[in-house]
Amino acid sequence: MTDIDKTAGPVDTPPAGAEAIKAIPVRHYGRYVSAVIAIALLVAIIYAFGQGRINWHAVPDYFFDDRILTGVGKTLLLTVLSMLIGIVGGIVLAVMRLSKNPVTSSIAWFYIWFFRGTPVLVQLFLWFNLGLVFEYINLMPFYKDYWSNFMTPLLTALLGLGLNEAAYMAEICRAGLLAVDEGQTEAAHALGMSHGKTLRRVVIPQAMRVIVPPTGNEVINMLKTTSLVAAVQYPELFRYAQDIGQNSGAPVEMYFLAAAWYLIMTSVLSVGQYYIERYYARGSSRQLPPTPWQKVKTNMLSLGRPKGGMA
Repeated sequence: MTDIDKTAGPVDTPPAGAEAIKAIPVRHYGRYVSAVIAIALLVAIIYAFGQGRINWHAVPDYFFDDRILTGVGKTLLLTVLSMLIGIVGGIVLAVMRLSKNPVTSSIAWFYIWFFRGTPVLVQLFLWFNLGLVFEYINLMPFYKDYWSNFMTPLLTALLGLGLNEAAYMAEICRAGLLAVDEGQTEAAHALGMSHGKTLRRVVIPQAMRVIVPPTGNEVINMLKTTSLVAAVQYPELFRYAQDIGQNSGAPVEMYFLAAAWYLIMTSVLSVGQYYIERYYARGSSRQLPPTPWQKVKTNMLSLGRPKGGMA
């Protein structure tokens, strides 16, 4: 009886008379054609701008101009303040919308319906021109002044952007709250927690995983939407770029400069959004996605390994 070696691995050699299979990869000709077309279009666009009468030297000359840097600072400040108004207002409106009280629920619905249904630019002009309707603002013993003195360009920008953002954040927060299972609330109430404490300690922390990603998109969108406040005389990045372009005779070049600054700021915000999403994904993902630095380090280590074996 022949002994069988159980420790031996599978035999790699094919049986006698069998022909080895030669795998031939499928050729994707459509990919090559689309790649050539895309590269040709990109080269054509670059060539067209290269032949245009654009003074590209003006962009680096004014890139760190004091007025441009001041505009960048005001743009960031306006973004932060408007988003704070929008987030706080959105949370309040979301709770009101989910309330069983028909009055508060109806008020929240009407607010969301109005501010989501009208353009931001129209709302900015409405706030800015309310002085034509109301001569004074009278808050009884606290404050009284002419409307034109009260409604400054900064306040107009904050009200126009912040109150409009609150309507969108209300729907985002409502979706996050509804994503939490009702059993969580019932269990918290069974432990004797009040409705407010249940909302703060149980519901909102779990809803953040759903709320954070669209909120990050809203922050980036708000940063770009701040360019609209130039229409109500508030000086930010776009308004300063316009003024420099008119005075220097290079308006198009200053638009490219403003676009470059917007790209830099949105890129930084996108990185921050990635890490925030990664932080709140800890409770739902078994393995967190790698950070950009971890991806770079993995690729660098893989380059040093020989093919077909370990390093």
